[in-house]
Amino acid sequence: MKITVINGTEKRGVTYRLKEIFLQNFQDAEITEFCLPKDCPSFCAGCTSCFLKGENNCKDFNYVNAIEKSLIEADLIVMTSPAYVMHATGAMKALLDHLAYRWMPHRPAPEMFGKRAVIITQCLGAGAKSTAKDIKHSLSWWGISKIGIFSGALMSDIVWDKLSVKKRKKLTENINRLSCKFAKINYAKPAHTKLITKIKFKLCRLIQKRVRKSGVAGLDYEYWYNNGWLGKSRPWKR
Repeated sequence: MKITVINGTEKRGVTYRLKEIFLQNFQDAEITEFCLPKDCPSFCAGCTSCFLKGENNCKDFNYVNAIEKSLIEADLIVMTSPAYVMHATGAMKALLDHLAYRWMPHRPAPEMFGKRAVIITQCLGAGAKSTAKDIKHSLSWWGISKIGIFSGALMSDIVWDKLSVKKRKKLTENINRLSCKFAKINYAKPAHTKLITKIKFKLCRLIQKRVRKSGVAGLDYEYWYNNGWLGKSRPWKR
């Protein structure tokens, strides 16, 4: 089993500790970790080269490609981010921006439709849920249906060792409960693709057909056509 972890910060704080607790139930897994911004240090410039010319034309292709390759090969994706002003870290957002060409209206990777993912986030007070929502939005538009979320409010301190024993115990129990749930999954079988994901795909399929009729078909249309998605083929197995 392969797990790819994307850490939204290089800081080894509470979120990092929660991630480590989560991974304890996957001792036999091959785990690959990336820490942002170190492993993807630049912002997306909005040049649209990935859409119009191909992702290999991105100025940050070497960074993004290494991460994307690991995501595609993984059986389980773990995304972590503390809440920064009630949202995901800027480094996490920068990576998600770089992967915009993998959104369903463009060139989604077929492997994503059978994949599972977990989002781990926490905050001092409010903002954990909106942070998780930032990340889930991209994951769902990549085609991932099975997404587990852990969000916790510290309410006292942002340093793990300074939290009360009761608070640490509660956080540990909650993250371990989610971990056990995902550890029991048979990853030899692809995840079930939810109806909402199939509806999104159908709408994007209609968009690609209209694009072709307009006479401005580009890389996205060719990608859909070559995958057979404009016909009867679909990227999911379940």
